[in-house]
Amino acid sequence: MKNISNFHTHTQLCHHAIGMPQDYAKQAEIEGCSALGFSDHCPYPDTPTDNWSSVRMTIPQIELYKTEIQKVKESVSFPVFWGFECEYDRTFLSWYRDELLGHFGAQYLVLGSHWLTKGNSRIYCPELTDPKDISAYIDQTIEGMQTGLFAFLAHPDLFMKGYKEWDAQSKAWLKALLDAAIDLNLPIEINGLGMSREPIQTTHGLRYQYPYREFWETVAQTSVPVICNSDAHDPQDVIFNAQKARNFAARLGIEPIDFPEFTQLP
Repeated sequence: MKNISNFHTHTQLCHHAIGMPQDYAKQAEIEGCSALGFSDHCPYPDTPTDNWSSVRMTIPQIELYKTEIQKVKESVSFPVFWGFECEYDRTFLSWYRDELLGHFGAQYLVLGSHWLTKGNSRIYCPELTDPKDISAYIDQTIEGMQTGLFAFLAHPDLFMKGYKEWDAQSKAWLKALLDAAIDLNLPIEINGLGMSREPIQTTHGLRYQYPYREFWETVAQTSVPVICNSDAHDPQDVIFNAQKARNFAARLGIEPIDFPEFTQLP
């Protein structure tokens, strides 16, 4: 089996993963890795709105995160990159651009659209039940895609964990995301973590929480770039989940990219 890349990796700094960068890199070396990217959940400045601080590192911990990844870069045979997975909120545009990418020097940002901002609330997208709210979530995600700040869109079908059926409405939502990705030439991610979670019962039988097969069958008919990642929260998944994502892609005739544009450093 050939070495493969993975650009969606978390660490224990986010409080819902285990292991530090060295643990993931060691496992990746054992299983065969062509490039590894760390993209733990980014911290946010303090605001009156809860930004889910319990599932992300603090701002002071960014330096520890960078230091640990630098040690990894010096100890493995494959290239290692670092960045953050970010929610999208337009009020944080300067934070993403000027601080995370600028001041701290992150090599890439991932758009991981988990929430809908609604007033002072952040609602987890699989928990959205009102179609108007899901439409607002899709619009919010597309707005984030259009900023040009993000290297790829993680798990575009995450909200289908809650909206279980492939119907006219879900087709329209996912088509809007796909059309935006095509227009922007922005890679979208087949996420291996969703394939490891308990399957969902639908009127058509059991399916993965995500990736959502019918959506990816549509993707396969387009030229949009696709990236396969593990979304590892445990070192044992760092390559294993990415390979599952690649196997899923292969069954649909999708040829994923190995190295996103940000890896082509001068």
